[in-house]
Amino acid sequence: MFALGNTMTKFNGLNYADWSEKIQFQLGVMDLDMALIMDDKTASITEDGTEDERSLFEAWERSNRLSLNLMRMTMDENVKPFIPNTENAREFMKNVKEYSNYEITDKYVMGNLMSELTTKKFEWSQSIHDHVTQMGNLAAKLKSLVQWE
Repeated sequence: MFALGNTMTKFNGLNYADWSEKIQFQLGVMDLDMALIMDDKTASITEDGTEDERSLFEAWERSNRLSLNLMRMTMDENVKPFIPNTENAREFMKNVKEYSNYEITDKYVMGNLMSELTTKKFEWSQSIHDHVTQMGNLAAKLKSLVQWE
């Protein structure tokens, strides 16, 4: 997990959408996303719980602990002090989202993408296919930021 934490996108305060998507994917691949998917209701299980309840709690607890570790490892050092500390992975993800000014950042990124999309000119040093592909990629990035309600 340490090597993984060093190769993943680091959260820098402005890239929440990208960082969050990669974290959720990686935790899902490692089968550690239970803490992000499930409520922490399992934390109230006592010694009197059934074997299934206890094993579910242990799986959730492991997922929560490792999810928190991975999220903290993939953050720039200058951002960490500003994120409220919590022992719940879902809550930590919410805190990171709040810190990132998600909506403001998205508007900034959208503005840059719109500007690039509307001012990009064809460069004769590349093929038309490459230019169309680049324009399509810009449009796809822009579309992914727009949330239709």
